[in-house]
Amino acid sequence: MPPILTFPISEIYVPAKRAKTLDPEKVQALAEDILENGQKVPIRLREGKGRYVLQEGLHRLEALRALGEDSIQGYLTRARLH
Repeated sequence: MPPILTFPISEIYVPAKRAKTLDPEKVQALAEDILENGQKVPIRLREGKGRYVLQEGLHRLEALRALGEDSIQGYLTRARLH
């Protein structure tokens, strides 16, 4: 697994298709858990054009955003070559 890094939330792009799967109740529950226990699982990102593109971890990202955090722990994956 690649190293876990800290990423600015403002530089993470959420694709529209992924954003449609957002469950506000799950975000609230995760936010409460993160307040008590911290972020346990990093999100997964890939590098895009001048930003990071979310691949996995939408609810964790939105929970931290709701808590007013500026950054999130995650790791980068390599883009697949076709």
